[in-house]
Amino acid sequence: MRDMAVHLIRHADAGRRGSWRGPDGERPLVDAGLAQAQALAVEPALARVRRILSSPLVRCVQTVQPLADTLGIVVEPNPALAEGADIEQSWALLESLAGEEEAVLCSHGDVIPPLLERLAHRGIPVAGPDGNVAKGSVWTVEAAPDGRLTTARLGFAP
Repeated sequence: MRDMAVHLIRHADAGRRGSWRGPDGERPLVDAGLAQAQALAVEPALARVRRILSSPLVRCVQTVQPLADTLGIVVEPNPALAEGADIEQSWALLESLAGEEEAVLCSHGDVIPPLLERLAHRGIPVAGPDGNVAKGSVWTVEAAPDGRLTTARLGFAP
């Protein structure tokens, strides 16, 4: 059996929070973010993905929808990936997918860094610039077939 990966994607560019007049959860991607989302849809490292889970916020769903369309799968909204989510719930979700089907978790800048920090604190090598969780970036977390998390690396950064 080969190792599986869970890809942590920070949502693409949604512009400045203060520039949006509606509820923040409905803030969409700007043109640059839509281009980032399209780039993710053809990213070779994501071609084996079989599940896509996302924060329910519009900017996250829009980030992974082109990938879901390309792969012919449905985006699954999950509150453990929402902005302000409890790290324990986010971590439990990551662990539950490790070693299963190749998956994407799309979330926010206050969720992904603590997951990467927890990986490092548990002795799992994290390769990439410290704190680099740019909008539209993809961190790939490898897991052995038994579900043991083995490595994490920055795989794609716009």
